[in-house]
This record gives sequence, C-alpha cells and structure tokens, in this order.
Amino acid sequence: MNQSEGSIQLKEQDASLMLSDPSLYINRELSWIRFNQHVLDEAKDSSHPLLERIKFLAIFANNLDEFFMVRVSGLHHQLAEGVLKLPPDGLTTLEQLERINHDLTPLLDEQTRVWNDILIPELAEQGILIHNRGTIGDKKRKILRNYFYREIFPVLTPLAFDKSHPFPFISNLALNLAVILRRPGSSDDLFARIKIPNKLFPRLIEIPATTDNDVHKTSEFIFLEDLIADNLDLLFPGMEIVASYPFRVTRDADIEIEEDEADDLLSAVEQSISKRWIGTPVRIETSMDMLPAISDMMGTKLAKYPHMFYRVNGPVGMADFFCLLNLDRPDLKDPPFAPAIPERIEVDPDIFHVIRQRDLMLFHPYESFQPVINFLNTAAHDPDVLAIKMTLYRTGTNSPIVQALLDAREQGKAVSVLVELKARFDEENNIGWAKALERAGAHVVFGIMGLKVHAKLCLVVRKEKSGIVRYVHMSSGNYNAATAKIYTDIGLFTANEEISSDVSHLFNVLTGFSQYSSYHHLLVAPGGIKKGIISLIEKEMDRQKSHGDGKIILKLNALQDAEVIRALYRASQEGVIIHLQVRGICCLRPGLAGISDNITVTTIVGRFLEHTRIFYFHNGGDPLVLMGSSDLMPRNLKRRIEVLFPVLDPGIRDEIIKTILPIHLHDTVKTRILKPDGSYDRIPPDPENPIQAQNWLLEKQGIWNRYIQN
Repeated sequence: MNQSEGSIQLKEQDASLMLSDPSLYINRELSWIRFNQHVLDEAKDSSHPLLERIKFLAIFANNLDEFFMVRVSGLHHQLAEGVLKLPPDGLTTLEQLERINHDLTPLLDEQTRVWNDILIPELAEQGILIHNRGTIGDKKRKILRNYFYREIFPVLTPLAFDKSHPFPFISNLALNLAVILRRPGSSDDLFARIKIPNKLFPRLIEIPATTDNDVHKTSEFIFLEDLIADNLDLLFPGMEIVASYPFRVTRDADIEIEEDEADDLLSAVEQSISKRWIGTPVRIETSMDMLPAISDMMGTKLAKYPHMFYRVNGPVGMADFFCLLNLDRPDLKDPPFAPAIPERIEVDPDIFHVIRQRDLMLFHPYESFQPVINFLNTAAHDPDVLAIKMTLYRTGTNSPIVQALLDAREQGKAVSVLVELKARFDEENNIGWAKALERAGAHVVFGIMGLKVHAKLCLVVRKEKSGIVRYVHMSSGNYNAATAKIYTDIGLFTANEEISSDVSHLFNVLTGFSQYSSYHHLLVAPGGIKKGIISLIEKEMDRQKSHGDGKIILKLNALQDAEVIRALYRASQEGVIIHLQVRGICCLRPGLAGISDNITVTTIVGRFLEHTRIFYFHNGGDPLVLMGSSDLMPRNLKRRIEVLFPVLDPGIRDEIIKTILPIHLHDTVKTRILKPDGSYDRIPPDPENPIQAQNWLLEKQGIWNRYIQN
C-alpha cells in the first residue's frame, strides 16, 4: 500500500469514528416519549371533536402502559443483570430510567391538567357531567348507594395488611383503593386494599336520571373508584374511614419464551401469557395526596427504585377513557366516511381478471379493506383455486380473514397459514385462530426459531387455461379489518411472475427448510433489507457525486438502526437531499452542521395512525419505490421476517411519487419538525393555504386515485 492509499483509508476510518459519536444519536426511549407527547397534544387540539380528544388522552395513557410493560421492564432487566452494552446515544441503563422519569413527569402533569381544566369543563358544556364524591347531591347519592349495595358490594373483597395478613398481591394494571382505617377509640392506622372491578363494571358509572329534565339535559357519571370510596362504611362497618387513595401497579409483561427448550411452541406461549400479570413491578401510580407513610410502605413492598413512583393529580389509569366513545353523541365524534372502492373492482367483478390486467393498489383507510376480504372469499369458493398461503400477525377478533380461510378448507383448498404466536398482546387471539385453523385441516406454522414473522403476505394459486397463475397481496398493514379503518397502510395486488415466484419461495422458507435467498425483487429481513437499503443509499451518494441529483424520501414508523443512520449521515455529507417522515421513534439528529445539513425529519400525528412505509430513491430520474412491513429498527432488520417489495407499475409508482408523498411532506397543519436537540416544533400555520394531508386524502378520493379508475 502506498502512502496516499494509507492516507485515504485513515480518513475513512476517522469519518466512521466521527459518525459513531454518541452525541449524534437520540435515545430511543426518549424519542418515543416525544412521539407520545404529540398524541397528548392532539387531546388539546380543539379542531378535533370533543370525544375524539378524549380518545387521544386514552391512547396516550394506553401507550404509556405498554411502554412500561415492555420497554421500561427491559431496562430493569438490564439493570438487574448488569448489562454494560450502551446504545448508540451512550446513555447507561440507569441514566435512561432516570431520564424517562424526568421527561414523563411534566407530561403526566399536563395529562391531568388537560383532563381537569379543559376536557371536564367542555364535557359539562355539552351536557356530560363527570362527578366526584363532593359534587353528588343527596338524592343521587342515595340512588348510587343502593346501586352499589346491590351490584358492586357482593363482588368486592377487602384485603387487610398487618402482622397476620400478608401484603396482598397487586396484579398488573389492576386499579385499587388503598384504605386507611381505625378502630373506635384507637389512633393506630390500619391498611386494607380493595381491587376495583373495572373489568366487570364500567369505569364511569352512569347516574340514573331523577327527573324528566335530567333525561333531556345531561348525562351524568361518577368514577367507579369514587363510588366505592363513597360507600366504604358498608365494607368496613364499625370502623372509622380515615382516607382512601387510588393506585395502580404496572408489571413486566414482556413474556420470554425459551424456544429452544420448548417442545410445543403453542403450549409454551399459552403458559407464558399467564405470567404477564405477575411480572416484576416497574411502575407505581398513586394519587397526588396519598400519605407519605402509605406510599413509603408500598414502595418497600413493590418498588426497587425511586423512579418507579408516579403521583398523579387526577384519575389513575386513563386508558379506560375509551369507554366515553361509546356515548351516543355523533355530534362530538369524527364524521363517518365511506372509504372508496376502486372503480376497476366495481366494474369488473372478477378480481383475478382485474389483477391480471394490472397491479392494483389500495391505500387504507381512504380506500376500503373490503376488496382484500373479497379477494380471499372469492379464492375460498373459486373451484379453480388450488391453494392459499398467508401470514397472520394481528387479525383482531371476529376476523373475516380467518373466516375466509376456514371457508377455503371447507371447500377443499390447500390452506397454509403462518400464525405469529409471539405478536405481543395479541397472543391469545392468535392462539385461538391457530387452533381453529388446525381443527379445520389447515397447515398451521408458528414461525421460525428466534424470529417473529412480521411480513404481510398472501398468495393464491389458481389453475387457468394458460396454466398455473399465482396472485399475491402484500401490505404494510396487518390483515385486520378493524385497524384498516384507523391506520394508514398501502397494500398491493399483483400477478407479476417474478414477484409471485419470490413470494412462493419465501413461503417455503417460512414453512419448510428452504434456504432460498436469491429473490428477484423482494428485500427480506433478516439480512436483506438492511443490506439493500444501505446499498440504495450508497447508490444515491454515487449519483450525487457524478450528477448532483441524489434524493431520498423515507416515510416510515421508526428509524433507529445505527448503521442505516450512519449511511444517511454519509449521504447528507455528500449533498444528497433527504426527507424523512418518521411517525414515532427517530434516533437521527437532523440539521447538524457538516453531518446532516441536508436531512429534514418531520412527523404527522392526526386522526389516523400513520403506518405506511414508503422508501423512495431518485435513482437518476428512474425512481425506485419500495413498500412493505419493515421499519428501520434493529428488531425489524435482525430479529424479524420482514419484506419490502418494489412498486413496478408505472402508474402506481407515479401516484405515490407525485401525490401520496408530496401531500404528506407538505402538510401545514399536523406536521412537526424534528430539531437537532431531539425536540419538535410545529410548522407555523398558514391560514391562507392550510394543507392537512389526511383530510385532503379523505376529500379527494376520486382525484388522487384516478389512475386506478381508468
């Protein structure tokens, strides 16, 4: 090696070390908290109908529950096991836990402020009154007391805690009352715990109307825990009720399965699910006014670290607020909409003919999920269909997709289904569907050792005059009819021979021992997606050097992988223009001088959950567009079976490049811009030309998808 070659190599090594500097990366957990803050912001946004704002408050709380059960519990495991490996941002495990507590505390204060000071008064203006114990009149208190004694009292079991009664077990996410009691004439405090039966009764108990005027004017509610607290004398007769405080414990719910030691994966998952409710505590939520002596006692029994305590000045467990969306108040909800059905499908009832003629894209929820269901129903009953192969990750309850597969078995079709039993928090649903499919005679596979199957694929094999034809559906979203109404996802139907061959080979990998990896078009993780995406980024860098027109647009849910981020940093340093729209976690810092000057990062949180994944590379004017199931996170790229597929149809590709991507990138209402320090700014409003991507796509269905209709 001559001296100049050695100098070049040294510079490359220096650049690589520089791009590994921890200050260039945002911590994954703290980035997620910023995303959830955006959800909370939507609860304050008066452009949403009132009950939809309460929905966002409930989503914020539900997201936090899962965050603690999975992410924070994982950090606790690392702390207990002394794991020394640091994330790219360099924060130790304890530092992350302390920062999580620091960043969440003001958000929880804001959550209760929004509920107490904004939403409750606005609900009252709309005739929906949320009472506390002090605002119930005597007449209604008597009615509620009778209801409590008849319906709730028999269910409750007070549990004492003293020298002869052990501290009661507090199950995961159970709502509880800590009750302080005294015997007559005694000054000694006694402790009892009551589990609130909010799974058996509504969290908000409707107060019966006492007059005709009440019926016409208002709906009145009281929290279940307040109703119980107001009647504790019935549970503890002869005792003085000193105080009561609601509290809740969150436990580690990230079940671990020793797959290599399990003889039967289905049984192993079933057994592990039951442990979810008895995992190690990771968070204790209490009311703000709980006496220090009580919280100290609970801390001794439940908390290992001070950062586990969260005191709230309002209701504990606001995820239950979803129940308010059951109110029959359409005036306080988003107006319903009818998703479009492409005219090609309406004109030609033969779905196989439609797909043979040309690839077909469906953009949910703006376009209906029903054609996907119809595709499977048709395949189930078509005498020329020989086989159906499918992956199922999250299907929901009462799934029409699974019913179509069961029908296919009744019609004698060969049905092969890969059911991902380890889809977190959907394990029980998936176990039920797996058993039903097995009973029907389907070939059911439970995934690959050590990997989750997250790819969204369906393959239909049909015998036609020309021979065997394979029809494929691929998507960014799950085969779930319910979430298809609230998540934005893009699915693609094709009969392209090379793609259908790729999908056939991939199913053989999933169900058998095939080691096939030479796909024509698909990028398949683990291995293939990271390698393919970094290669495409580097290709844009080369194009930028030679022609100066390098451009990349990525729209996805999360960007965390350090190698991909370093590739994007290198591309920016070369001058490639990079637009990233990342809904949730983004560990890349945009706008750093000399590092990411050419990178902008935006995010949209609105009525629908942005779930679409689109990868655009300018490619010298011959654009390449990929879509699919994968985000750019280590779990997607290393520990899951994921698929990205190219959009080969020129019309569909143009529609994505000229309409779908631009309308999202030019949103001026819901867009936030990521700053180098990890915080976000809202785009300054443009009252003259407000653009809200989701609303525009709802309103312009007949325009943006006109290529489908021609």
